[in-house]
Amino acid sequence: MAEDIQTRKVKQQPSGNVCLLDQSGRDGMNFLVTSPLMLSITDLNMEEKSKEEKIEQQNGGYPINPPPPYSLDTSTGNTKTPPMGTRTILKNVLVVSIGFMFLFTSFQSLSNLQSTLNKDEGLGTGGLSILYGALVVSCMLFPSFVIAHLGCKWTVALSMLCYIVYMAFNFYAVWGTIIPASIIVGLGAATLWSAKCAYLTQIAVWYAKLTGATEDDVINRFFGFFFMIFQTSQIWGNLISSTVFAVTPGNTTEDLEACGANFDPTAPAGNNSNLDRPDDTKVYTLCGIYVGCAVMAFIIIATLLDKITLDKKQQGGDGKISPQLFLSTFKHWWGSTPQKLLTFLTIYSGIEQAFITGDYTKSYISCAIGIWNVGYVMICYGVVDAFCSFAFGRLVQFVGHAPFFLLAFLLHGGTQIALFLWQPNPDNQILFYVFAALWGMGDAVIQTQINALYGYLFTNNTEAAFSNYRLWESLGFIMAFAWSGFLVTKVKLGLCLGLLTLGMFGYVLAEIQDRRKKKGDFQLNAIQKTPL
Repeated sequence: MAEDIQTRKVKQQPSGNVCLLDQSGRDGMNFLVTSPLMLSITDLNMEEKSKEEKIEQQNGGYPINPPPPYSLDTSTGNTKTPPMGTRTILKNVLVVSIGFMFLFTSFQSLSNLQSTLNKDEGLGTGGLSILYGALVVSCMLFPSFVIAHLGCKWTVALSMLCYIVYMAFNFYAVWGTIIPASIIVGLGAATLWSAKCAYLTQIAVWYAKLTGATEDDVINRFFGFFFMIFQTSQIWGNLISSTVFAVTPGNTTEDLEACGANFDPTAPAGNNSNLDRPDDTKVYTLCGIYVGCAVMAFIIIATLLDKITLDKKQQGGDGKISPQLFLSTFKHWWGSTPQKLLTFLTIYSGIEQAFITGDYTKSYISCAIGIWNVGYVMICYGVVDAFCSFAFGRLVQFVGHAPFFLLAFLLHGGTQIALFLWQPNPDNQILFYVFAALWGMGDAVIQTQINALYGYLFTNNTEAAFSNYRLWESLGFIMAFAWSGFLVTKVKLGLCLGLLTLGMFGYVLAEIQDRRKKKGDFQLNAIQKTPL
């Protein structure tokens, strides 16, 4: 069972408009759970392994590993010779990985800065809220339709243009530019990640045929290599922002009293120069660098990535937009008690990610030690989150879900109480990193274990279940970014703690229900096997 709850079948999922989120720039973080990151991609020529692990991991920022929007024909009866050799396949894996690294070097870091750069009237966080709303709609309607008409390569390339538009509009950030840009990137994100997953899955199937390795093994390693490269974007993007915005700190004790839990986004900045928007020259320089990185990503994909045709079993609905997944999502929620019980925890999953990127960066880091330190602190958060995601995913097979959810409750609950009481001070900068690391540890547990729990509890209806995951997590993002520009930080912390408590209570009830069901099934099987 341990292997089943860690992973998720990719190549055998039914056709559908499927795209899983990772919100907050964390596309792909959870896949690290089952990906042997330290293995080189060139180690794929190996003996046939038994299929112990299924790939059951979701895409999680913003966005991890959704099933491809087509049912790939991976049956052993398909003896068609792959259209490219092993070297070309490995080259394409590298090209996709580097292209996404360049794109999200820009996008993730710019998202981290929205609450400070575009703080007037909640413009930055309001735009992110709209972005996630558009992403939910796009995930359920458009991926299959777009990929069927453009193919995987050009779907990826043209979707990247949506991100370029968003970053370019930050040169002149007003409601008239940020709202349409947020909608555009929200629509493009769904097709981007679905096409990427379909592309990597397909060439992994081909590589398995050429080398004799199992398809599960190759797909797992391809995605592992991809996310190993992808996660470095957190480092490069935040280093760029901290370098561009580097200035001499200039805060006072009086200013610091308005930071932390007491921070009010609607109050005037007063004498706190840390909250001043950086000089336009620096903002334009940063946006120019980020747009340049995104354009480089588009050029890499458009010129170096080989076009492929999916070995798909053609579905009648592939060429048209269908609301079928949208309807099945709500039908599943209405008829599933465990799904209802996990709703609050799933919403909290989105809220806590939005808090660290939208509120902690502004109320604590920018307010007390300056916007130029946001990048350094978020690097710490990202590295700890990635490492713990991998480590906790391996340990769950030995101890189960419950201890990890307890750990997440203690980490996030304790950190939220500490942030409520703590008065940020630039003389103790190490604490900014400590709290970010603790939040990253808790986030690693929540993201990996919720994904695994969904895969375990809803094995008979995974598509609708994970659509519910995307829906409720995105609702959390939307809520948190919507209230970010209006509520005092202590109120946000109270809401986070309340939803965390409700979510964990719901999880406990779902766990009890599942164990009772198992016990009942076991007793029923024992009675049926008892000779009369």
